[in-house]
Amino acid sequence: MTSRTTPTAAPTPTPTSAQAELGDFPALTQRYSRELLAHCYRMSGSVHEAEDLVQETFLRAWRASAAFEGRSSVRTWLYRIATNVCLTNLEGRPRRPLPTGLGTSDQPAGDALEQDHEIAWLEPVPDAAVVVEERDSIRLAFVAALQHLPARQRAVLIMRDVLRWSAAEVAEALETTSAAVNSALQRAHAQMSARALTQDTVEPDLSPEQQHLLERYVDAFWRKDVDQIVSMLTAEAVWEMPPFTSWFRGRANIAWLIGNECPGGTRDMPMLATRANGQPAFGMYMRGPGGDFTPFQLQVLEMTGPPEAPEIRQVDAFFDPRLFTAFGLPASLPADHVPQGTDTLPGVPG
Repeated sequence: MTSRTTPTAAPTPTPTSAQAELGDFPALTQRYSRELLAHCYRMSGSVHEAEDLVQETFLRAWRASAAFEGRSSVRTWLYRIATNVCLTNLEGRPRRPLPTGLGTSDQPAGDALEQDHEIAWLEPVPDAAVVVEERDSIRLAFVAALQHLPARQRAVLIMRDVLRWSAAEVAEALETTSAAVNSALQRAHAQMSARALTQDTVEPDLSPEQQHLLERYVDAFWRKDVDQIVSMLTAEAVWEMPPFTSWFRGRANIAWLIGNECPGGTRDMPMLATRANGQPAFGMYMRGPGGDFTPFQLQVLEMTGPPEAPEIRQVDAFFDPRLFTAFGLPASLPADHVPQGTDTLPGVPG
């Protein structure tokens, strides 16, 4: 008589950490949305396009999650999907420039301003919307520089220099060879170097002197004190304002621009502070016929000089009301709004 052995049930496989991560897609999207938005923004140059590209990335990831083999981390896998989503989106599209990137010279004072709404302009991105390990890689000038590269070179440079991927990892993501990746990176570096466009250091915190400069800047616009505004600029400061194709260099030209082309007067232009591309930024409002203030332009400032003696070397002023929504700025300000920290003008009620 033979003894019977009760069959032992096969052990239930324990899900890997990657499988567990993919199993909670709401948490997955919350964990990676902001850094993927930074990645898609670098590739596209548009905060609005980047938001759509991130959504498409997560949609593709969700559809493909069952086939995920775990050969890389979920984070790397998502970046691979996002990069290819961006490359597909960029096919046949022109780059997004700033006016200084159009190849035209700076404009002298007095010349008529021209707009071009057919150009897809570079956009700023709110600091609050993105997570970046390399803060300088999100600077407006650096993202503008990336737009001069062909899309695949742009992807290679971002993955190698910003994400710090190996040539082999980039090659796998782009379905090419390590040799091709290294060649593309070399060409990208050469083009960036030729334009003298690099990642400059971005200081995360403002010095007291830098903060005071920004407060004076807000106050000067509120008073429309043109001399005070340009006194804070470097001698060769640049002012550009898409969708206007014109751009201006130097205090005298910028003073003429603000004094003659800016429609607001005293107490017409309050500003609300924000942060864009790792840089100080302001939403500027303009007083309307009814007395209240409506969005006018979003200014992104680039400062230079030692922290104890700062100056402003570039202002990018974007005439796009949609950006106020993207930056979480109010759609209007009441007629009695006074910018915080501004002094009461002599003879004018506060």
